[in-house]
Amino acid sequence: MKLSDFDFDLPEALIATRPARPRRSARLLVAEGDAITDTSVADLGRWLRPGDRLVLNDTKVIPARLTGHRHRGAGAQATRARIEVTLLEPQADGTWSALVKPLKKVALGEGIVFSDTLRAVLEGREDGQGRLRFNLVGEDFDAALDAAGAMPLPPYIAARRAADAQDREDYQTVWARVAGAVAAPTASLHFDADLLRELTEMGVGLSHVTLHVGAGTFLPVKVEDVTEHRMHAEWGEVSAQAAAEINATRHAGGRIIPVGTTALRLIETAARDTGKIAAWAGDTDIFIYPGFDFRLTDALMTNFHLPKSTLMMLVAALMGRRRIARIYAHAITQRYRFFSYGDASLLFPEPPNDTRSGRATD
Repeated sequence: MKLSDFDFDLPEALIATRPARPRRSARLLVAEGDAITDTSVADLGRWLRPGDRLVLNDTKVIPARLTGHRHRGAGAQATRARIEVTLLEPQADGTWSALVKPLKKVALGEGIVFSDTLRAVLEGREDGQGRLRFNLVGEDFDAALDAAGAMPLPPYIAARRAADAQDREDYQTVWARVAGAVAAPTASLHFDADLLRELTEMGVGLSHVTLHVGAGTFLPVKVEDVTEHRMHAEWGEVSAQAAAEINATRHAGGRIIPVGTTALRLIETAARDTGKIAAWAGDTDIFIYPGFDFRLTDALMTNFHLPKSTLMMLVAALMGRRRIARIYAHAITQRYRFFSYGDASLLFPEPPNDTRSGRATD
């Protein structure tokens, strides 16, 4: 299976740099059987049935992008260099792994000043990343980070514009609860409180799980044989309540529909061993590509993904490579907006997931 199998030409004009407003006004491509329907997220309920269950990732994006300076010397000999930092994840020893640019301009043991209250010292380097220890912890750190940091927009947006105050709202789901992500579960950005209420009133269940999306989601695949790619691990948790709700829905004949690839990867991780989901917590590096045996997923709501990305491989695993190629060709022709702030798709795989196996891989 070659990396080029998941490539396609995308006009740059289709890369969204701002989301649709209101959230539910985003377009929705529905792929069911041989049919492709163009509709909007506001009409999502038309494609769901009472007894279905949406699985929602309740991770909360932290303002992980920081701009600071390192200082050397004093008086006329003083030098100052601008340092850009994107926090990745906290470590057990209290430090943070981070992308530091330019990393070579910061010496081990040297400090970086981000604000009057927030500072850090570089304690280590590994695999092109820095390890930072901040001067604050707990709620004090959270408050200082909130004041000094910016939302960590994806590279393809950050290259076109800087994050601003509006992104604090736009790049966060309305149900975000557990802080820790450095990227948003973007399919969930299309929901607002009114849409959630409409869905629950028609009998659609909602279950919350947590997967802290890491910056690794944007890293390119660098091997031509995609089966040799190794995913970065991300921490996730399925509560006993969420597991019970999902199992009850399956037992009653309802469909399990993750909203976003992060929720899908988490529940499929938790169901790997038995095919049934139970309370689970830990790191997952699950890599889903064609040939994967889905245990729980009956359909997927997701945005449109980057060429040659692991997320393109995931949707190809669910829908089949030829079918997903047709879907993406339609989306491009119809001028859907792509990537994190773009439009959405609702993908129903074939054959029916009742078999829990035999997913098409063409």
